[in-house]
Amino acid sequence: MNRVIARRVVPTYHQIFKLSRKQFCSDEAAKSSAAAASSQFNQESDANLSLTGNVQPYDIAIVGGGMVGMALACSLATTPLTKHLRVAIIDSSPALANKPCIKREDPPDPRVSTVTPATISFFKDTGAWQYVQQHRHAYFDKMQVWDYTSLGYTKYDARDVDKEVLGCVVENKVLHSSLLSRIEDTDFQKTIYHSRLTSMSLNPSSSSIVVDSTAPTEASYARGSLAKLGLSDGNSLYAKLVVGSDGGKSQVRELAGFKTTGWKYSQNAVICTVEHSVENYCAWQRFLPAGPIALLPIGDKFSNIVWTMNPEESSDFKSVKEDDFVKAVNHALDYGYGGHPKSSLPGSAGMFSWLRGNVTISANETFEIPPKVVKLASERMAFPLSLMHANEYASKRVVLIGDAAHTVHPLAGQGVNLGFGDAFALSRIIAEGIAVGMDIGEVSLLKKYEAERKLANMTMMAILDGFQKAYSIDFGPLNILRAAAFHGAHFISPLKRSIISYASGEQRLPLFY
Repeated sequence: MNRVIARRVVPTYHQIFKLSRKQFCSDEAAKSSAAAASSQFNQESDANLSLTGNVQPYDIAIVGGGMVGMALACSLATTPLTKHLRVAIIDSSPALANKPCIKREDPPDPRVSTVTPATISFFKDTGAWQYVQQHRHAYFDKMQVWDYTSLGYTKYDARDVDKEVLGCVVENKVLHSSLLSRIEDTDFQKTIYHSRLTSMSLNPSSSSIVVDSTAPTEASYARGSLAKLGLSDGNSLYAKLVVGSDGGKSQVRELAGFKTTGWKYSQNAVICTVEHSVENYCAWQRFLPAGPIALLPIGDKFSNIVWTMNPEESSDFKSVKEDDFVKAVNHALDYGYGGHPKSSLPGSAGMFSWLRGNVTISANETFEIPPKVVKLASERMAFPLSLMHANEYASKRVVLIGDAAHTVHPLAGQGVNLGFGDAFALSRIIAEGIAVGMDIGEVSLLKKYEAERKLANMTMMAILDGFQKAYSIDFGPLNILRAAAFHGAHFISPLKRSIISYASGEQRLPLFY
């Protein structure tokens, strides 16, 4: 029986990639050539291999070629100990079949990520950040967070921790395209399968398989040295390690039998792009009775809105007239639900001043009003919010990263950063295993990754879930406690410094240092 396999195509792609972006986007002939060259594989009949059964297995099969899956591939491709690995990427997304042409003059896509300094550092280490910088992105060095009760607020400044920025807002498609571009700039042995995973066999029964002595791949599979993956297009492939980076509804997680813990929040997030009359350089977040609203700079006088609310409200705000939606956003970010917080509670500055230490605090500590939104610049999208955590991240030959392992509330924009942390940690641990001659699918190696990332992810998840619950209750005494927490974060220098460092991905615990 003939087996159809995928083969990577190298010629012509790099010639096409060197064309200027303007020429590439405007020249239809170049578009056609690029689409043909960047499909990444040709299909051919492999009769000879089928007769011998000697189909070469992959070292790693990455199921899910989104941002986190591509971050893993990029890290593997640029690490000396792993750049020789044969990797299969399984994803039916059109973004991998035809690389999108990103035009600076187009309004920003509403799907963005706020990447932390730690994530930026990872991107720079792999060489992917240079591609991000070719597109629209917005660094911010200040952030203001406040409560609808007008009792408290806090401001964070990168200078408080001797940093230049607190983060950078980037469109998801830019991050994804940049990772793919960096991989294409290497000699990484990857094959992209534009298909879906339908089956996964890890531990075949010795009595149910007939092993041909001339088929080493089948023999390795029978010994449990390989995983066998079945795809929706009828193809099958083998790999020493299967990485599930296929999102919150992970097929890898389900097929591997990993159990999860979690719950729904009875909240939806409405996201969109809005435009100002002036540039926005600050990240803003206000906690409202139904959930927080965030206004994040994206550059060119655009900002991104992430507004958490109950499902009924989200349905209304998705369909309401544009002018009414803009008014609602400005209302929520200004005097809506309550007045502006005072610059300090009576006596609070003096009460906390002894804890300031020698840290230089930003001179501008007064409350500021966010820039007005003048128009809607994209469609409005809504999605339900939930918390999910896999009880295990790893078993023999299978490991989970990103949303396949955990999903969190978006109130601090930490979800994708946790996923990127997973990807780069797994790449490093695979390299460490190769350095000492270990099988990269061995559970003892993969459990090192799980132990490292589980603590970091669960700590962040607990903090975000606690915030979500604390700000979902409108109760007098609790409101005062929340105000005290805001002022504590604003005036207690070690606490402020610790919060900024932790949110930047550069510190775990303890909170005080």
